[in-house]
Amino acid sequence: MRLSLVLSVLRPAGPVAIGVSLGFTLSLLSVTWVEEPCGPPPRSAARPRPDGGGGGGGGGGGGGPAPPPGPANTNGNAARRPNAVPAGLGADSWEPRVVPYRPPSPGRAAKKAVRTRYISTELGMRQRLFVGVLTSKSTLNTLGVAVNRTLAHRLERLVYFTGTRGRKVPHGMTVVTHSDERPIWNMYQTIRYLLDHYVNDFDWFFLVQDDTYTEAHRISRLVAHLSIDTHLYLGRPEEFIGGDTEGRYCYGGFGYLLSRSLLLLLQQHLESCRNDILSARPDEWLGRCIIDYTAINCAEEHEGLRYHYFELGKNVDPERETDLRFQSAFTVHPVLDPVQMYRLHKYFAQVELERTYQEIQQLQLEIQNASSLSADGDHSATWPIGIPPPFQPKTRFEVLRWDYFTEEQVYACVDGSPKCELRGVDLADVADVVATAMEELNRKYQPVLHVRKQQLVNGYRRFDPTRGMEYTLDLQVEVVTQKGHSRSVTKRVHLVRPLSEVEIIPMPYVTEASRINVILPLTAHDRDHAARFLEAYAAAAFESSENAVLTFLFIYDPFEAQQVTQNDIFAAVKAQITEYEHKYAEVKIPWISVKTDAPSQIKVMDIISKKHPVDTLFFVAGVGTEVTVDFLNRCRMNTINNWQVFFPIHFQGYNPAIAYHNQEPPATLDLLRDAGRFDRDVFHEACFYNADYMAARTRMAGDVQENEDILETLDIYDMFIKYSNLHVFRAVEPALLQRYRHQACNPRLSEEIYHRCVQSSLEGVGSRSQLAMVLFEQEQGNST
Repeated sequence: MRLSLVLSVLRPAGPVAIGVSLGFTLSLLSVTWVEEPCGPPPRSAARPRPDGGGGGGGGGGGGGPAPPPGPANTNGNAARRPNAVPAGLGADSWEPRVVPYRPPSPGRAAKKAVRTRYISTELGMRQRLFVGVLTSKSTLNTLGVAVNRTLAHRLERLVYFTGTRGRKVPHGMTVVTHSDERPIWNMYQTIRYLLDHYVNDFDWFFLVQDDTYTEAHRISRLVAHLSIDTHLYLGRPEEFIGGDTEGRYCYGGFGYLLSRSLLLLLQQHLESCRNDILSARPDEWLGRCIIDYTAINCAEEHEGLRYHYFELGKNVDPERETDLRFQSAFTVHPVLDPVQMYRLHKYFAQVELERTYQEIQQLQLEIQNASSLSADGDHSATWPIGIPPPFQPKTRFEVLRWDYFTEEQVYACVDGSPKCELRGVDLADVADVVATAMEELNRKYQPVLHVRKQQLVNGYRRFDPTRGMEYTLDLQVEVVTQKGHSRSVTKRVHLVRPLSEVEIIPMPYVTEASRINVILPLTAHDRDHAARFLEAYAAAAFESSENAVLTFLFIYDPFEAQQVTQNDIFAAVKAQITEYEHKYAEVKIPWISVKTDAPSQIKVMDIISKKHPVDTLFFVAGVGTEVTVDFLNRCRMNTINNWQVFFPIHFQGYNPAIAYHNQEPPATLDLLRDAGRFDRDVFHEACFYNADYMAARTRMAGDVQENEDILETLDIYDMFIKYSNLHVFRAVEPALLQRYRHQACNPRLSEEIYHRCVQSSLEGVGSRSQLAMVLFEQEQGNST
């Protein structure tokens, strides 16, 4: 009775008690993985082995003493409640810590980041199209040269592959020789060469024979519309003759296009193709290799882009060929001789030129139609359509000057004269502009009127850096009607010779780390100026530890050389050299003494050249030159071995007595119009490599044997112009300054060099306005 009464009372609370008890039990069971703090495992904890053994030492023991209990010995993968801080970690553990900077030790070189030479390499950018021409020893100097003249200037890279070749390679052609005349071997070596040297630089590879004419613009446009990650084998498909190979290969006569991804896919199988595939034709061998190991057939069309080709018959005149396939062809084959190659090139060049003119006219119409919808209407379109608008000056100092000219004279001369005769390119420019103006007038008014030129009344031209050369012509013309009536009228026309597309000329890679050997020839007349040169050079090069070596070249005449032991005319200069070597312990200034009657540049440089290695970079300076670090860097950058020599035009200061008449001259020479001028008559300063000098000097040896006086009549500038194929870079150099000094011109040198010296001396006295003011003051003083 009592038991039933108790059960009836506890029955409602039973589930509650059971639930509470179960909850406490589960919480106690889960506390080991809920209350663990997060964080990395302790460093001394060993990772358990798969067999259950502890990590650490060998044999039977553990890897050291057991870690102490606490938060540091917990599982790093466990979680913890928010706001829960493990025991033993105070508030200081969460404060930010300042890590002091420890500079590297002075004796230890800092690790320098190595970057690629070109940014395109770092970004993984590749050029678009590589073209390889398959040629032979018998056709390299005929058809190979014809292909080069019609194709090389329009492509990024053109390389010729041949089995053997003659001793002399045609100029301007890159020829790779495989040393074997077997066609299959040559094809294998060509593909191997592309994989080894160019597969990382180009996206597409076009191989063609030298008896095929290739239209470069159309091939370039084709690859510009193709995806670079496509496995593509594009050309004229041909069926295999015999064998069990299924599929089709690309016939080599019309050329074929290979993608980079396809070549990379073929790379690992190339040796197997060479050993296992037998074929009589190289293009068929390559096709079998591609099909067997990549399962890719030759295609004539890909994604709507078709490879056009044309088979040329015998005695076909390209200008009379009316087949549409010929007019749209990428390649034409076979070409029998170079003359036929040039005729094909002439035809396709005219076709491309007409196509370009049509595109220009279409674009001009589109621009004109679009401009009519703008706020300004048709006035927003500039003339000529598609050419940038004229430069708009913001101040009066920015106004572009118009130069007046006639058919014989121009009233703005380089030397500052008010009037001079039209010569050379200026005369040809004026004649071309007048002829173009008359042609355009007749095109506009014919057949109603016929226009004949009588004379050019007025002509004006100016160079606008934003659009090109602008002309305004006042032409007196005779207008003749269809009935024969004529009348003389004056017509004003405007013409523009626009700037063409700017091209980036590829140049070899150069750095500013090259050592420069500064050569200073010194004669008795120049010895008094050597102290100033040494002072300026020491401030620029010695104190900054510039990578340059200064060498003095003391030039004695025969009489001075005989008395060098009793009375050395350069003793004071040599004493100054010794003082600078004592002042700068790490600096050595070598000097060389020579004896000569006529100290020509070439004779002096012959001595210097023999005492230096072929890779030496020379800078031939003048005693009045103020060398700066900026110029030395530009000398390194503008001088390229086996490519370019640099002849800077220094800024020559005027005579202070004239330029600063009745004034105190400044301590430094400033680059101002009234302070001096860029002396174009002096070619003494030069930057070049010894190897380039020796090569030009070798070519000059034949003429020297016939006429030894040529060593005195030419300077180094003339030698590079006449006896080398290098780029001779001549430019003004604002960092190369020379103070005024009286120049003694040697009459023993050639007439041209002597005349340039005299001209430089006269024009270096002062500007025309400064000389006029001095003469005016003298006349005023004489009159009073």
